[in-house]
Amino acid sequence: MRDWQRTLWLMVGVQATMSIAFQISAPFLPLFLIQLGVHPLPSVELWAGAISSVNFLMSALVSPLWGGLADRIGRKAMVIRSSAAVALFTAMMGIVQNAAQLFGVRALMGTFSGFSASATALVATKVPEDRLGFSLGWMATGQLLGALLGPMLGGLVADRTHDYRHIFFGTSFFAFVAALGCTLFVHEGFRRDTARTKGLRTPLWTEIGELIRHPQLLPMFVVVLLAQVAALGIQPVVPLYVRSLVGNAPWLATAAGASFAVTGLADLIASPLLGKRSDRIGYRRVLLISLAGVACFTLPQAFVHNIWGFIALRFGVGMFLGGILPTANAWIGSLFPGEQRGRVYGLVSSATFLGMFAGPLLGGSVASRFGFTATFLVVGSLMLANFLWVALFVPHSRHAAVS
Repeated sequence: MRDWQRTLWLMVGVQATMSIAFQISAPFLPLFLIQLGVHPLPSVELWAGAISSVNFLMSALVSPLWGGLADRIGRKAMVIRSSAAVALFTAMMGIVQNAAQLFGVRALMGTFSGFSASATALVATKVPEDRLGFSLGWMATGQLLGALLGPMLGGLVADRTHDYRHIFFGTSFFAFVAALGCTLFVHEGFRRDTARTKGLRTPLWTEIGELIRHPQLLPMFVVVLLAQVAALGIQPVVPLYVRSLVGNAPWLATAAGASFAVTGLADLIASPLLGKRSDRIGYRRVLLISLAGVACFTLPQAFVHNIWGFIALRFGVGMFLGGILPTANAWIGSLFPGEQRGRVYGLVSSATFLGMFAGPLLGGSVASRFGFTATFLVVGSLMLANFLWVALFVPHSRHAAVS
């Protein structure tokens, strides 16, 4: 096995482990808050929403900083640092005594992790340029696999042990093992810029500002942001929408879970395949196909009348959704030299986390005011607008990287 291949598969595993750590508390977080003494139920819902979203918000704010530091001191070093931070703060969640402490620890976890940008930059600088889409597709698969397994494992272990604190401690241990594995088995070969040692390097925020003005990076920032908003915008309404389709059937929870799972399963299948395809036929073409596909499968969900049609449409969304983020990341990476990719993917991570923060808020707000149908129409229209944005405003040509 070649060095870049070994690095890729190791980082896919680390990516999945970190994603599990972020998502494992999702199914039992409200129950844990009740155990911490939060009452009544509206307060539990408020705290659960705040604690779930603060991690994404803080990650969005600081990702460019961690990405820039990855370019300066090495991507592997930043992956290890962020993995260790996830392990530490996950363990701290197991010892908190009230909701405010849990909120603070989750905020710190988002502030000090910065994992996604560093891991993406590390892989993007190790793999051959003609395997960039393929490799980042597998990285997206690792992240999604963790997002699927995290809540499942958290729910299963919580039901079996009824000890939420031990789940945090166990997750922390595996995150630490992932950090150790990266330390021992990933070889980066990073060389520091001599300008840094001579004190001649441009200030980090100046470099980030120069990148923001790149003629293609800002349009792609919008693409990634809107894609995440659309991907997560309907999540808050899916369980209630499924109930409107099946009534109070005894298998209601199973149907709602299947509606989530089929999207993730399709995404899991499609991400590496579409990523590989983008290396052959072009990033822009695959991105346009993916955006159009998600829009075409989202809009009809507003008018579906049975659960099987809804599940089929959700599977279709997942098949095309799996091509957006890895293809966009590969396209963005191709625009910049390796020594700038930490900063670049830091900015892209900010767009990703902002979308993850804003999407559920938008979907829940639209549903509460205008109903379920409006949510699907708004989210589908956003994805259609994203398609038109790429088609009309993201240029074909590759511009020179910022110096």
